Amino acid sequence: MTAPPADRAQHLARVVAALEPLLPAHALLWQREDTVPYECDGLTAYRQVPLAVALPETEDQVAAVLKACHGLGVPVVARGAGTGLSGGALPHALGVTLSLARFNRIVDVDPVARTAVVQCGVRNLAISEAAAPHGLYYAPDPSSQIACTIGGNVAENSGGVHCLKYGLTLHNVLRVRGFTADGELVEFGSGALDCPGLDLLTLVVGSEGMLAVITEVTVKLVPRPVVARCIMASFDDLRKAGAAVANVIAAGIIPAGLEMMDKPMTAAVEDFVHAGYDLDAAAILLCESDGTPEEVAEEIDRMLEVMITSGATRAEVSRDEAQRLRFWSGRKNAFPASGRMSPDYMCMDSTIPRHRLADMLQAIAGMETKYGLRCANVFHAGDGNLHPLILYDANDPDQLHRCELFGADILETSVAMGGTVTGEHGVGVEKLSSMCVQFSPAERERMLALKHAFDPEGLLNPGKVIPTLNRCAEYGKMHVRRGLLAFAEIPRF
Repeated sequence: MTAPPADRAQHLARVVAALEPLLPAHALLWQREDTVPYECDGLTAYRQVPLAVALPETEDQVAAVLKACHGLGVPVVARGAGTGLSGGALPHALGVTLSLARFNRIVDVDPVARTAVVQCGVRNLAISEAAAPHGLYYAPDPSSQIACTIGGNVAENSGGVHCLKYGLTLHNVLRVRGFTADGELVEFGSGALDCPGLDLLTLVVGSEGMLAVITEVTVKLVPRPVVARCIMASFDDLRKAGAAVANVIAAGIIPAGLEMMDKPMTAAVEDFVHAGYDLDAAAILLCESDGTPEEVAEEIDRMLEVMITSGATRAEVSRDEAQRLRFWSGRKNAFPASGRMSPDYMCMDSTIPRHRLADMLQAIAGMETKYGLRCANVFHAGDGNLHPLILYDANDPDQLHRCELFGADILETSVAMGGTVTGEHGVGVEKLSSMCVQFSPAERERMLALKHAFDPEGLLNPGKVIPTLNRCAEYGKMHVRRGLLAFAEIPRF
């Protein structure tokens, strides 16, 4: 149970007394009106006001805060821009939220090595802006790239609309620097092609703030393509659109981006940004090629042939850069556009084999009837990463409950189709119970052992590494039942 008010007040006093000497006065918040803004990330359905918020400005301060919290046995939840969509940065009621927002400096851009060294709080898009004068850019481009930070991207192994060709965060990061739960400095990877000792870089990328607090990242930069063109293809049938995705890849083509939107989502974003989408289509595909003019011309012709052969009713190629960006503006604004359709939405994230896209869309249509809620869909179709947006009203507890059941059903169906419960948003608190479907007890024990190796006391982002045995047993009995334990009831691991 959560500590009673008197005990919480005493606990807060101890924490503040320990942290005050370590930080400037403006860098430690504990009054409720100051800490409420940190109560959730982009998953607003679940909220928890933290005990206190620390906003360090130097690595020495980060280390000092971690050492102090470790000595007191106080949980720490690292936070970037708060754009995460799985509750990965949801605070602990009796813990400290460690905001890295002030680590926003680009340390170095090396155009010869094609690398950039940046602090964890640097925005994703800011890296490309800094590299632009050298004809370079940072390839991973999440829809929230204007706001999300590189530290959060590393924590969640974020992707983006161009990850099919250029890879996820994991494939574009060389080195990560940070601190363990007890304040020890650690580095993963290297600026070179290889690193001495165990290669643990792939371990920390996607670890959701449970193994270390990231403070600095070295990323790869790639040359900006000479030209890029995008096909907008319309389909009158979801199955034809899904087949077109599989056919493009089967033809040996790796597009720079390959995205799908269903009719409800297309209508929402067209009304929002006026991208020129076909509102009569059951689904549209955005398929992009980039490179030299000769490469792009040849690849666009091949992709057009595949689209038409697959049953496209309309296929339009961007005439210029302005139209290409307009095509993509709709996809990039899918989430804010959904906010105009409903008071709230829950953005799910799972993966399935590419050839099952139409099957999943039809399954989701059945779930809309089953749960009495609408759902709009956008897919990173090229790699089978789904982002169904379930529309609901958070002011209605019954709608929230049905939304949770709907989301769990999507995740379980994804696993049944040969996919996974998450693609790039992470597990956070949203998918804890659904991990029981994906992973066996033995696999979950190995995850726990890995967490224990880095954080024996379980103080970094506690309660999010694996579901408890009780939760898995309950999930098995109820099949698709979601819900959160009170955080004080969740074991630290």
